Order: sequence, then C-alpha cells, then structure tokens
Amino acid sequence: MSFWTIFGHKRKADFFDLLLSQTEKTLKGCEALTKFLQGQGDAEEVDQIEQEADDIRRILIDELNQTFITPIDREDIFALSRAIDDVVDHAKNTVKEMKVFEIESNDHLCQMASLLQNGAEQLVASMRHLKKNPNVAVDYALRAKRIENRMNDNYLTALKQLFSEQDTHLIFSLREIYRHFNRSADRVDEAANIISNIVVKMF
Repeated sequence: MSFWTIFGHKRKADFFDLLLSQTEKTLKGCEALTKFLQGQGDAEEVDQIEQEADDIRRILIDELNQTFITPIDREDIFALSRAIDDVVDHAKNTVKEMKVFEIESNDHLCQMASLLQNGAEQLVASMRHLKKNPNVAVDYALRAKRIENRMNDNYLTALKQLFSEQDTHLIFSLREIYRHFNRSADRVDEAANIISNIVVKMF
C-alpha cells in the first residue's frame, strides 16, 4: 500500500480556524471577567466560557494527534494553544479565589482586567491575519506584548498599596489574585512570541 493511500484521505483540520476560535473564546472569558469585577456579570459566566474554551482545545489536540502534515509546526500549534488556554484558566481561577476568600473587587483589579482584555483583543486580531497576512499578524502580536509591561506596572502599584494594609487575610488573598493577572499577561506575551516565531518560519 502506497504512502498516499494511507495518508491521502485523512480529513484536513484548519488549525488556523481552531486557534482563532480558541482565542476568541478566551477573549469572551476576559470580557466576562471584566464585567464580573465591575459588578455587571456573574462568576458562572466566566466558568462556562472557560469550559467552552477547554472543549475547543481538546478538539484541536485531537485533530493534531490525527493529522500527519500540519500547515505550521505541530509544536508551535500545541504551545500556542496552551498559552492561550492559560489566559482563560487564570481568569477562572481569579473569580474562583475571589469567591472562596470573599474578596471584593477594587480599582486595581478592574484596571488589570481591562489590560488583559486588551491583550486578548490583540491576540484575536493577530490570529485573524496569521493565515493570509502574517506580517499584519506580527504587528498585532507586538501590540499584545506591550500588555505585559503595563500589567507589571499595575501589579507592582497594587502590591505597594496592598502591603500598607493591616488585614493579613486581605494581604495574602489579594496578593494571589493579583498574581493571576500578572501570570495571565505573561501568557499573552508568550502567545505573541509564538505567533512571531511562526511567521518567521513562513518565509
């Protein structure tokens, strides 16, 4: 039996579309997180969107395992999907810990959520162009990378104010929640780097 008889009839998954769908779902999760922190949404919405994002990732991984030839390196597909998944995971954990520790929202959390949402928006824009306009995708990826520095500045400012508090429970609980945002921004930066690396390999 020839090579093409074995592999020629396998279905072709569109990994660009799957990654875009996952990134769009992550953006919805960030939007839901922002609404929750502004008192306009509920925790269940963030949790539901995170589960839907997980479903898309599972489909992507399943397709990746069944596809012999991929349009970009399978390692890059897997790593990009994982970085995007981490963003919405941190959003879910933020809401979960705020409920468990009975922490109320504040201006710092709202500002961090807005930054994270903006980073996710840039990743979505980048993914929409990756297949046909890779140079435009890199431009949006670079915009996404800027979020990390801005988030880190907000994170340090929030910590400085937090450590002036006397409530030990509030300090330790809110510090962990702030860290979720800082780590989320790291994952946005990682996703942007992977996109840029993918584009380099295209030429």
